[in-house]
Amino acid sequence: MPWVEPEPGPSPEQKPKLTKQDSATGPEWYQKSEESESEGNQPPLESLASPRPPETPGPPALERDDAPLPEGDDASPRPSVLDDAPLPEEETPEPRAICRHRHRCHTDCLEAPLSRAFQWLGWQVGAHPWIFLLAPLMLTAALGTGFLYLPEEEEEDLEKQYTPVGGPAKAERRFVQGHFTTNDSYRFSASRRSTEANFASLLVVSYSDSLLDPATFAEVSKLDGAVQDLRVARENGSQIQYQQVCARYRALCVRPNPLLYAWQVDKTLNLSSISFPIYNHGGHPLYLTGFFGGRILGGSLGMGHLLLRAKAMRLLYYLKTEDPEDSVQSKQWLTHFLEQFTNITNTLALKKIEVVHFTSLSRQLEFQATSMTVIPVFHLAYVLIILFAVTSCFRFDCIRNKMCVAAFGVISAFLAVVSGFGLLLHIGVPFVIIVANSPFLILGVGVDDMFIMISAWHKTSLADDIPERMSNVYSKVAVSITITTITNILAFYTGVMSSFRQQMFLPQRKRK
Repeated sequence: MPWVEPEPGPSPEQKPKLTKQDSATGPEWYQKSEESESEGNQPPLESLASPRPPETPGPPALERDDAPLPEGDDASPRPSVLDDAPLPEEETPEPRAICRHRHRCHTDCLEAPLSRAFQWLGWQVGAHPWIFLLAPLMLTAALGTGFLYLPEEEEEDLEKQYTPVGGPAKAERRFVQGHFTTNDSYRFSASRRSTEANFASLLVVSYSDSLLDPATFAEVSKLDGAVQDLRVARENGSQIQYQQVCARYRALCVRPNPLLYAWQVDKTLNLSSISFPIYNHGGHPLYLTGFFGGRILGGSLGMGHLLLRAKAMRLLYYLKTEDPEDSVQSKQWLTHFLEQFTNITNTLALKKIEVVHFTSLSRQLEFQATSMTVIPVFHLAYVLIILFAVTSCFRFDCIRNKMCVAAFGVISAFLAVVSGFGLLLHIGVPFVIIVANSPFLILGVGVDDMFIMISAWHKTSLADDIPERMSNVYSKVAVSITITTITNILAFYTGVMSSFRQQMFLPQRKRK
């Protein structure tokens, strides 16, 4: 049967109908509609009624009448006039709306400027390497002069360093101090003090069941005399004696133990008839609370109960604290006491008692000693991190080997530590031992960014010149380094905003 030509297109008044032959020419119309759309012209309404059908793979359409028919079981019949019949109207697909001019939301509004800025910086580094090598060294040398203001023997007050500056407890203490005044040079009272005074405490424990016997009190009295005889030699040749720094009640130093003092004055005192907690000695009450431990009480006696036995005795040596100059001398005497205590006990050869000591400086000295024991561990940690950073960049290929780059990355972190600490010391921020571990954190942060840059460097082309490769590296790591830097700044800023002394400025700075 000969091929029948398709009927002419419908008039404008008639509704166009899609035929199979029209569907074969669909891609041409779609291409024309795209071209007209790109030129700003919308396709006619009649064309929108014939959408582009989906392309399905299959044999090409027959175009000649004399083409041979396919043979075999899978042969399809030759198209006839019936094939040109219009498709059912309900099966006609809806036209698709084509919007090529819709504005898109750009999500690289931050990434693109950062990449361009870092790309420019990388190009400058690659084009002018000596400037970026010498400028940090000169800046570090200038800021490193701040270490001249680092105090060599600054006293570390644990209360000031590890308690909030504006805490309510300190405000309440100032209120108490304003209404309950003390004077440790004339009328000292331990119960009226709202702060810890300078003191030395000795705890004497008897080897026997009780120390309430003259022989034991004689050894305790010798120990007390040796402590009060300590003298501190000063640089100007003068000496600091216990009588100069002891807290006083009227004209006398506050006694370390009232019952011991009463026995020293009257050796005939009967220690088996002592009442507790108040003992009336010569018309003067002696308050023994807090001075005896491991006690056994008997029946009622006077204003208390009979003290049958006491296993331990406490000696308290209160020193002047209120005046700053007196407080400095008191701490010097305490330091000398701690240094000489072992020699005192060895010289006295005590046989009936065992003595342990504690002072107001003990916590601080122990804290400093613990910090000094941790410093070698930090040194080991620094060495391990440096070795890891350098060896992890080792390659057997001499071109891709970046051990020297890793070494300079570690040096860069060290320069940052020196510059930062020097700047803070220049502007008057005090140095405390708790920030001694910050170089460890700074080294970890700097080495992290170094690995990111080395990884980006390996992805650049070897055929490009140095400025081009550096610009590519900086543009690729811009977002990563920026995010890590911002998070680190926020983390450290949280510590800076805390109300502790290490973030407070010194009112005055002493030059060496």
